[in-house]
Amino acid sequence: MTAAGSNCALGIDQEFVDALAERAGPAEEMRRLPDATVADAVASGFLGALVPKRFGGQEAKFPAVLDPIRRMAHGCVSSAWTLGFYALHNWLLALFPEPAQVEGYGRGPFLCPAPLAPTGRGVPADGGVRLSGRWSWATGVMHGNWIMVGALCGPTDDLYLALALLPAEGVRVEDVWHTEGMRATGSNDVVIENLLVPDHRLVRVLDIYSGNTPGARLHDSTTYRWPLVPALALAASMPALGAAERATAVYAERLAGRILYEGGTRQRDKPMAQAHLGQARVRLRALHGLLDDTVAEIEGLLDAGTPVPVPVRAEARLAAAHIVAESRAVIGDLLQASGASVHFTGHPMQRLKRDVDVLSGHVVFDYDTARELAGATAVGLQVPRTAML
Repeated sequence: MTAAGSNCALGIDQEFVDALAERAGPAEEMRRLPDATVADAVASGFLGALVPKRFGGQEAKFPAVLDPIRRMAHGCVSSAWTLGFYALHNWLLALFPEPAQVEGYGRGPFLCPAPLAPTGRGVPADGGVRLSGRWSWATGVMHGNWIMVGALCGPTDDLYLALALLPAEGVRVEDVWHTEGMRATGSNDVVIENLLVPDHRLVRVLDIYSGNTPGARLHDSTTYRWPLVPALALAASMPALGAAERATAVYAERLAGRILYEGGTRQRDKPMAQAHLGQARVRLRALHGLLDDTVAEIEGLLDAGTPVPVPVRAEARLAAAHIVAESRAVIGDLLQASGASVHFTGHPMQRLKRDVDVLSGHVVFDYDTARELAGATAVGLQVPRTAML
């Protein structure tokens, strides 16, 4: 299978999606992406969509990756999540100082897990920091050749939160990823012990939150001025939306052929079965409208040269959390209306539900926190500097 050469955006065509669907079961059993999936993604050009042109990438507008991630989830949610984060982390590299970009982009495909919770410590050393710690949720680490982690850096009396970039050599992977869903992401733990990270491979998180990074000043495109949390949240919500779309399509396909035990009628002739389908479709349309409106607002600000203010960033995080919560609800409702047979392990509906159930646990999709932050900023209240906005 080759994804390259298609007319589809960023090389993600139906053939690519179909291959993901064929590999979804084996990928889940392996608890990692198949090598062929990673090779196809590299060949497609998708991973370079947000890479600056000066480093051989497409330098696409940031929203260009959202639709391909969503469509990949029609085949395999875990694959869409992992490949989407690979593309997103190629974008993150473009926010670092130029020497780090030369190193990362210059060594072939940049395959970089990025567990960003600051569970490590960078102690000042000559020319950088000595980094130690343990990080969970390292999506894609089984194929990673670099790693990006969050850490508290600097002297004890002047700590700052930073992202640190280092080659995967010397990083220990702990096999802990035994989960009910999202198994193929291979999101194991990583351990780093006293490794030197030079200054040029550090970037302050507050600069990334605001879109004011070394990379934003180096590259002209508004792509590199997108604030981190809206970018992360919206991209990460796309596998859930794609999964809900696929669940809706599977439900519709089942209606025609499913004969109900009680009465021997076709399910498609039942008014409530039709109503479930109609409701799912309109809910999905509403989510697309929310997504388009959210993206258009941020793109309009950036095109005008205006920094994205905190309330808009909070609304974007809430939009992503709502997309995930509503997508999860759509899948749950359709599963409940589909009968017992969809719970066989070979049926795609049960995997869609398990994957989105696990996906929804990502911290950025905490619905209570997202609603609280959006409401607080909308009325001008101060929120903690550490809030993910």
